[in-house]
Amino acid sequence: MLLIGLVAAIAVLALLTQAGVVWIENRFPPQGESFAVAGGDLHVVDLGPRDLTEPPIVLIHGASSNLGAMRVPLGDALAEQHRVILIDRPGHGWSERDTLADSAPADQAKAIGEALDRLGVSRAVIVVHSLAGALGARMALDQPSRVAGLVMLAPVTHPWRGGVGTYSRIMTTPGIGPLLAYTVTLPLGLMLTKPGARAVFAPQPMPENYVDASATPLLLRPREFLANSWDLTTLKDAVRQQVARYPQISAPTVVIHGDADDIVSLDIHARAFVAAVPSAHLIVLPNVGHMVQNAAPDLVGREIEALIAADAATPRAAAR
Repeated sequence: MLLIGLVAAIAVLALLTQAGVVWIENRFPPQGESFAVAGGDLHVVDLGPRDLTEPPIVLIHGASSNLGAMRVPLGDALAEQHRVILIDRPGHGWSERDTLADSAPADQAKAIGEALDRLGVSRAVIVVHSLAGALGARMALDQPSRVAGLVMLAPVTHPWRGGVGTYSRIMTTPGIGPLLAYTVTLPLGLMLTKPGARAVFAPQPMPENYVDASATPLLLRPREFLANSWDLTTLKDAVRQQVARYPQISAPTVVIHGDADDIVSLDIHARAFVAAVPSAHLIVLPNVGHMVQNAAPDLVGREIEALIAADAATPRAAAR
């Protein structure tokens, strides 16, 4: 009887999860178009004027989120004057990833480069947040001619002591992870999404309606939650493999990090990255937490504008 009850409970949770997926996807539908790339499909939202000679701005979100996390504080405002391209990283939002374990920043950078090629974008200012810091650094290393400038917001760039959360490790365990993802993660996640988001924003308050405005509940869909877990559990080894190459980065780079960030260490990541990259400089924001783009959107916008202006003054721009 106990076994029958357990099977029945799992079946009910699986049905609730599938119903939840339908509800979430109807509530937060895709906003852009998708491009087939190596390893899956990328969902891209392309905003603003297209007839500019300046490089467009590409905004790339971090972990446990989607392009809405960059659109809400930055994308729409920047698109009033510039072409802005927002991308759901592979496996997140409305982007698909063929193999969940293919989570390396190198692979994601390559996929994003392919999507930009499809859009006719050969050169751009790349803006990355948190986990995507590793990806932005990789784009600057592997696709240097594409990166007109690099803006790193509370970026992950170096290996750190310890690992990642226990739940993420469990989610990448064969058998157990998928079972949890397709049964309990979504129902539990709906209760924990807002408290979790508030913790990421601390010490700043979470903006009103942020969870819905950024379509954060998309994360709770089983396949995206698994992809996010793979991203997190493989990240440390990925950055360890690329750290030695950072002095090769030649793109003008600005790193913006809050000194009250409890998610990504200012010293381990931002300070170490700027020390290694000759073209980088660091802006430290006092009493600011992890969500730099929300805490200081005007400052971030000015730094992006400065990189665009600097690119326009180069001989390459004159030739164009």
